[in-house]
Amino acid sequence: MSRLILATRNAGKITELHAILAAAGLGHELVGADAHPEIPDVKETGVTFAENALLKAHTLAKATGLPAIADDSGLCVDVLGGAPGIFSARWAGRHGDDQANLALLLAQLADIDAPHRAAHFACAAALALPDGTERVVEGRLRGTLRHAPSGSGGFGYDPILQPDGDTRTCAELTADEKNAISHRGQAFRALVPVIRELVG
Repeated sequence: MSRLILATRNAGKITELHAILAAAGLGHELVGADAHPEIPDVKETGVTFAENALLKAHTLAKATGLPAIADDSGLCVDVLGGAPGIFSARWAGRHGDDQANLALLLAQLADIDAPHRAAHFACAAALALPDGTERVVEGRLRGTLRHAPSGSGGFGYDPILQPDGDTRTCAELTADEKNAISHRGQAFRALVPVIRELVG
């Protein structure tokens, strides 16, 4: 069984990818970056989701000698020209402050009516091999932004994005419902044939 390393210390993300790989019949062992605590977190200096995902994947592949998977994702709001985009996790200034990010975005969109609140979650997932081979795939979940958060599931901007065709926000979906349509789920599933081709 070959081993793949996922460029995250987020246990939820590792569990999610493991489930997708298992469902696709891939029997690879999957470990997170916390299996190699000596490797520092990669600075996300790219200007696109794909660039950031590749940066993280290449860094881990070179450091461990293992095929590495990484992703980068965020919320892109049409009326804001695609922002917050790659700055989604630090939109309010401090990385990972979900409440502050949500509050700032809702304040910025307070006067925007429902027909103009279209947005999508985007995810780029990258596979990099130690020899420098790379591939990137992408997934999107389109929807509309609510005026106030609703639901206690998920994280980030999940409480305000209502997927097209649903009456609930991403934070009101079950984990299985969300994984079935999410940008990350789409990107990781698209990565499966790439893993099969390049890793076996």
